[in-house]
Amino acid sequence: MKMKTDKPKAVEQPAPFTPGFTRAMVRERAFRLYRDRLPAHPLTLEDWMLAEKDLVASMKGEEAGIEV
Repeated sequence: MKMKTDKPKAVEQPAPFTPGFTRAMVRERAFRLYRDRLPAHPLTLEDWMLAEKDLVASMKGEEAGIEV
């Protein structure tokens, strides 16, 4: 008997939560982070959120002079 597996649902890219960041900036970061699994596995909402958080962390690091 086959087990039912839930595949993550692809979602449209949400608007960024962080002021000053655009969808294009977040999309570029997401594609860099997840290029190994695209296009076979579309990005989930969690993937988009993690990409934005990673982008924010790298921008803060650049401002402080720290490489991430």
